[in-house]
Amino acid sequence: MMRTFHRLVLMVLFGLMVHPASAASLTVAAAADLKFAMAEVAGNFRAQHPGDSIEVIYGSSGKFFTQIVNGAPFDLYFSADIAYPRELERKGLAAGTARPYAVGRIVLWSLKPELSGLTLQDLPRAPIARFAIANPQHAPYGLRAREAMQRACVWEAMQARLVLGENIAQTAQFVDSGAADAGIVALSLVLSPVMQGKGAYSLIPAEWHAPLEQGYATLARARDNHLARAFSDYMATESARAVMRRYGFVLPGEEGK
Repeated sequence: MMRTFHRLVLMVLFGLMVHPASAASLTVAAAADLKFAMAEVAGNFRAQHPGDSIEVIYGSSGKFFTQIVNGAPFDLYFSADIAYPRELERKGLAAGTARPYAVGRIVLWSLKPELSGLTLQDLPRAPIARFAIANPQHAPYGLRAREAMQRACVWEAMQARLVLGENIAQTAQFVDSGAADAGIVALSLVLSPVMQGKGAYSLIPAEWHAPLEQGYATLARARDNHLARAFSDYMATESARAVMRRYGFVLPGEEGK
């Protein structure tokens, strides 16, 4: 009898070691411009939460929005356009209020030496066969690229040369691989370790397009997920903000600096 009891105790203890009672999981949908910055932020957060599972999936903000409305099992949603998480809040699909985390910037970027110093106004006359932007239909960075090109009066002239990325990370990959001669991409991507120092880029004036105000929300399914709450709070720490700042994001409270 005692031997059976001891065996049961050992089995329970072994089960606790394999599946710790405190273990939690978190699935994050993040805009593609966060690919490198969020990888660092999430890595630092993981170091503080050993044993917990944190998965970050990158893609188009608009496509993620549609997936979430249709029941996709994400816990946190980081969008390149805060309008999307605010709409989820309005629909009752968010647990609490959408929170801003950054303002993004767009740049004109090319790896070709002959295109260094290029401006938006130069595009129609430049030796460019293919020009990359993110798809304006579902990618906030693509929408802002279109607005800037319209402001520079080159949108119509460049139609036949446009190649559209599904998200801003794919758009940057088009330029990086040579599939496009130049493009409008996120500053956060050209400052990444993978792309930093490649080619030349120039900031597109912020007043040439609507602000890329970015925001995130804890989704309804994660209302009681303590790991989601901890990650959400971690975004406001100086550790996380320092990473975001290094990738060229303008942070809440620092817009005028």
